[in-house]
Amino acid sequence: MDQKLYTAMESYQQAWQLLQTLPGVDRWSATAILIEIGIDMSQFGNIQQFSSWAGLCPGNNESAGKRKSGKTRKGNRSLRRSLCEVANAASRTTSQFKGKYQGLVIRRGHKRTIIALAHKILRIIYSMLKNMLPYRDPEIDYEAMVVAKNASRWMKKLREFGYLPQLAQPQTT
Repeated sequence: MDQKLYTAMESYQQAWQLLQTLPGVDRWSATAILIEIGIDMSQFGNIQQFSSWAGLCPGNNESAGKRKSGKTRKGNRSLRRSLCEVANAASRTTSQFKGKYQGLVIRRGHKRTIIALAHKILRIIYSMLKNMLPYRDPEIDYEAMVVAKNASRWMKKLREFGYLPQLAQPQTT
């Protein structure tokens, strides 16, 4: 069954690969999310309507300055379930989601924090699919990673083309 789903994802290959750049999203969860929402984000209007449709927007029942229930709306149950699994996995990665989880779990508890992370992930998915750009974690310095990975090769090429002096070879006696 899984193989048939992955084969069916070939027509949505770009969006499917795009979702897998998000921490906590594997092939199966990317498939489940795309099956539920599709790739056309214009059908939802804006990000608030998308969150409301998914049932992950925070509830707000307040009267006379007193907050009553903060229950989320009814929405797409299978999408909510998939996003909660993704949020649970993302909270254990070294990304912005781990910090958000650790900051909220103290005040709100595990389940409410997972719903908050799922809402954040849903908003990120909306912008990723709307702009067709991969996920880039704001806490990771991608430029420094590229420099660290390629610095030795760049220095070797600079020496090779004469822009840097050659290192003197040690004399062996």
